[in-house]
Amino acid sequence: MKSIKVYHYDAFSIEPNKGNPAGVILNGDDLTDEEMQEVALKVEFNETAFPVKSNIADLRIRYFTPGHEMNLCGHATIATVYALKTRGLLGDKTNFTIETKAGVLPIKIDSTTDNDTYITMKQASPQFIDFKGSKEDLANSIGVNKEDIEDELPILYGSTGTWTLLIPIKTLDAFKKMKPNNKLFPSILKEMPKASIHPFCLETYDSDADMHARHFSSPFSGTIEDAVTGTASGVMGAYFAKYIKRDFEESLNLVVEQGQEIGKNGRVMVRVSNNEDNYVIEITGNAVFVKEFDVLIEK
Repeated sequence: MKSIKVYHYDAFSIEPNKGNPAGVILNGDDLTDEEMQEVALKVEFNETAFPVKSNIADLRIRYFTPGHEMNLCGHATIATVYALKTRGLLGDKTNFTIETKAGVLPIKIDSTTDNDTYITMKQASPQFIDFKGSKEDLANSIGVNKEDIEDELPILYGSTGTWTLLIPIKTLDAFKKMKPNNKLFPSILKEMPKASIHPFCLETYDSDADMHARHFSSPFSGTIEDAVTGTASGVMGAYFAKYIKRDFEESLNLVVEQGQEIGKNGRVMVRVSNNEDNYVIEITGNAVFVKEFDVLIEK
């Protein structure tokens, strides 16, 4: 057996065991694809990240759920960059690029006067595709009624690097009764069977937040719910700009809250900027080190 050191960080929180956990493996270049997948399965977080060398960017990050590799993961990016920076592995770099399967993306690190570290990542250009399935079946699959879904806003697949189905919900109360049956998702999401599901609403627990959400994983990922999601928050910001706050001028700054229903409440800051043909999406968050542990994999 081979022992792999895993560093557990929680992203989008400065309090351990809140926000969204990610495993960070610092010796990714020493592992094969199969070993990375086995590590992620053993770690059992929604995502485990492996920073590796890149020929086209300063750094490459690979992301694995317990079930498969992902193109991009926001919270695992924040966790990985925070780990590398606080462990002195980035030197003085505060602006650099990362290679992902969603493209080469710029990263910026800001440190506040009280030594908090905030990481901003640009995401891929937002894309949207219509959902044409049954609204009733969709509602049932997450444990709510069809009447809980907002009639005035569209249900859309959206991506800023990873596809998810955005479902506008009328009230915050509906989120407390949600119970996802992930096994049903592929048969309902006919246009994109491997997408996750991301219900959101404009009512929030905290008065300084703009949107509230939950995130239910695709059954192919091997997990049920993602506590606080970076990529889904980014595309949710693009949705907000396109369908809710259409009259903004140069940029829009939003705070997304998530995780309250499962005791993992965290915050994602989303910035939407107008350019000529699409929105530029950036998310900002922080992270905290929780602990390190070892997993054993086959040699």
